[in-house]
Amino acid sequence: MLSMMGHAGMAATAVRHLRAAGAPTAVEPLPRPALRAVREDERAPVDPAEFRRVLGHFASGVTVVTTLDATGPTGFACQSFASLSLDPPLVAFMVARTSTTWPRIAAAGTFCVNVLGADQGPLCRAFAAGGTDKFAGVPWTPAPVTGTPRLPSAPAWIDCTITTVHTGGDHLIVVGRAEALGTDEEHPDPLLFHRGRFGRFAP
Repeated sequence: MLSMMGHAGMAATAVRHLRAAGAPTAVEPLPRPALRAVREDERAPVDPAEFRRVLGHFASGVTVVTTLDATGPTGFACQSFASLSLDPPLVAFMVARTSTTWPRIAAAGTFCVNVLGADQGPLCRAFAAGGTDKFAGVPWTPAPVTGTPRLPSAPAWIDCTITTVHTGGDHLIVVGRAEALGTDEEHPDPLLFHRGRFGRFAP
């Protein structure tokens, strides 16, 4: 499902096509692209701590991205979420390459974005912790299309299937197609995150 095919995969496809057409099959696979580490002189002169401090001034909402596989429900707290496209309806989230939850989301091929409400800071912290059963004591209902977990009292949710995954430095950029979505008008106020602290919206 993830749109990743290397040179070797394309070469193998070409060989199968030539065989089916009765053409000679003396086709050599293309060489793998040269991989190298980024040189020190190519790195931007930005201190990682300063980068984090400055970008922390950008206030954002907070979500919990969930999925369901054969071992049960799982998820992680995600600040890096955005709407991407209206036609087709696409959203995107960013996840660290070191995430232990991401492989389960990738294997399932589906996820649900739960936009957290103003009073769900403790829930966000629980899903941000590592090495724990994040769904212990957390009720949920299946999203209508994929069956991935919808969290109670979330102001909004988006039920998605993964379409593409892109690399982005030490993170991955995951694009999903919205299959269903909805809101909870009884809990409309969002949870906000700014400079390491939670807050709420006030007109």
